[in-house]
Amino acid sequence: MEGASLFGLFVASFISATVLPGSSEIAFIAILLNEVTSDWAALWVATIGNTLGGITTFLLGRFIPTRHLPSDRILTNVRRWGGVSLLISWVPLLGDAVCLAAGWLRTHLMVSIFCIAFGKFVRYWILMVGVT
Repeated sequence: MEGASLFGLFVASFISATVLPGSSEIAFIAILLNEVTSDWAALWVATIGNTLGGITTFLLGRFIPTRHLPSDRILTNVRRWGGVSLLISWVPLLGDAVCLAAGWLRTHLMVSIFCIAFGKFVRYWILMVGVT
């Protein structure tokens, strides 16, 4: 049961970080409350799944032709802050747009991946501390 629960958490975390709708927080909290596995195992699985989903959205942004994205507030801020703007990639809906914009603007790959992962880890860690 533990393996299936962690796999489900991984899938939910991955999907919720892409442009597809989803909410990994519900699955994460359910696993914590039902003590299916250790809190830290759930934290790492959710973080890895959500990070990989964010990176997928980031990479998809690299395939969008330049003329298809308008210049708006998100793009302005991503241009200003670069990969560091991805620290907010955990924010529902907004985070997906930031990842897509950062990929489209071709921000530094390693900085972007680090900031995506760090932001998502902190979000799940705060949830974990709040629930346990």
